[in-house]
Amino acid sequence: MSDEREPLRIGVDRDRCVGAGMCALTAPGVFDQDDEEGLVTLLDPAPAPERRAAARMAAGLCPAGAITLDPPGQ
Repeated sequence: MSDEREPLRIGVDRDRCVGAGMCALTAPGVFDQDDEEGLVTLLDPAPAPERRAAARMAAGLCPAGAITLDPPGQ
């Protein structure tokens, strides 16, 4: 289990995104979908501790693996 006090850096690969929208539904303060193609948009690349669990869940639910999670500096 991850420690939500540890900083987190999020990245998205819009080329891999299939527009399923699980990220925006699971972590709406961190992710959204663009109006044109329905692809992921990253609203908060370094979310606050209270949003990290949802961001991790969204990454795990992404069917295309378009979301990456890394500690800062890596």
